[in-house]
Amino acid sequence: MKMRWRQLRKGLCMGAMAAGVLGTTLPIAAQERENAAAMDSFQIPSHGSPMNAFVYIAAGAGPHPVVVLLHGFPGNEKNLDLAQDIRRAGWDVLYFNYRGSWGTPGDFSFGHSIEDVASALTYLRQPENAKRLRLDPNHIVLIGHSMGGFMAVQGAAADPAIEAVGLISAADMVGRIPPGLPKSEQPKVLPHIAKSLAAEGMAPLAGCTPESLAQETLDHANDWRFPTKAAALKSRSVLIVTSDDGLAPSNEAFAALLKKDGDTHVTAQHYATDHSYSDKRIELSKTVLAWLETVQTKAP
Repeated sequence: MKMRWRQLRKGLCMGAMAAGVLGTTLPIAAQERENAAAMDSFQIPSHGSPMNAFVYIAAGAGPHPVVVLLHGFPGNEKNLDLAQDIRRAGWDVLYFNYRGSWGTPGDFSFGHSIEDVASALTYLRQPENAKRLRLDPNHIVLIGHSMGGFMAVQGAAADPAIEAVGLISAADMVGRIPPGLPKSEQPKVLPHIAKSLAAEGMAPLAGCTPESLAQETLDHANDWRFPTKAAALKSRSVLIVTSDDGLAPSNEAFAALLKKDGDTHVTAQHYATDHSYSDKRIELSKTVLAWLETVQTKAP
């Protein structure tokens, strides 16, 4: 018993000595912990509504380039596996829910969502937020899936400071409406658009109906369609990933138009899979990361 006590006392003394020696290195350890990969959740103000959001913060002091990851309609596939992979590659990743979607207050609409992307960019560029999140507001990339691709196109076209745009099965929400459709013909088309939107599942969306969203696409059929944005994006690096979901032809046509307008940094990749890339997640991630590496290389 005495032997066990002497051994225990010796161990405690050695532990105390070690703590005394290691104590000089605690500030370094604390600094390493301070710059570790992290997650910060918050709300982004957008036209009177606080949008639920979070950032995956990359390891290191930064400032890190940042990807804004935009979800689709209604957003069941959130692509957070991509977010984690992008973070490991040294990027911060912002994810948020548009007004009226997935518990964020407000009314959902396509127009509101376009405004919400701009609000998110404003938030990231505020010096106090950029510092807290260890991000570089001068190196922002938009990546969107499905309707999120539509939001990425609209957001980047309106904001020349966006460095690059990644489109994953981007859905041109007005692309199937015939150009120059007379108003007299809209009542005939509206029910078909509303039916296709309702089929996507609108339970996570508030303050809208399939009919209200359909009417919105008809009202903006001329100014929202992808071809009208090509000239504004032709100086940016663009990734276009497609699948066997029926959206490939319109995405390929957009890629061709960008190249015709002089964009020499268009990367295209097709996968034989579904709209969510269910059995190609690793391949999708590798494609996105390889493209982001070229964007990072180009950054001054």
